[in-house]
Amino acid sequence: MKATKVDASCGVSCPVQRTAQVLDGKWTTLVLRDLLGGKKRYSELQRSLKGISPRLLAARLKALELQGLVTRTVFATVPPTTEYALTPQGQHIMPVVQAMAVYGQTLLLQDARAKNARVSNKAAATPGVTRVRGGKQVL
Repeated sequence: MKATKVDASCGVSCPVQRTAQVLDGKWTTLVLRDLLGGKKRYSELQRSLKGISPRLLAARLKALELQGLVTRTVFATVPPTTEYALTPQGQHIMPVVQAMAVYGQTLLLQDARAKNARVSNKAAATPGVTRVRGGKQVL
């Protein structure tokens, strides 16, 4: 893959800015992540995205549909079943989400190391304390 120089001062025609417009909004990237695995029903998306309101999920799906990244299929069942899938254009977002996953894994490892260092430093700072349990020092 050829590296592309990114001009920090680019304006309206900036490719990073355009991509950020597509990924704009809380939950958008996570909705796309879930759809990378294949077709999902609305209820499946809502279950996998803990904490998202039904109204916000519907808004994110509608925005992605308007951008041509997601297709919506409604089945004539009682109650109606709605299924969402990425379009071929939506599939092109996969490398971006994968790059975010790699970077996120790096951040999670750094967080874990920092937490372990804080715990070690705290225990070392209190002489005679071998471990801390439930907020109490155990000698």
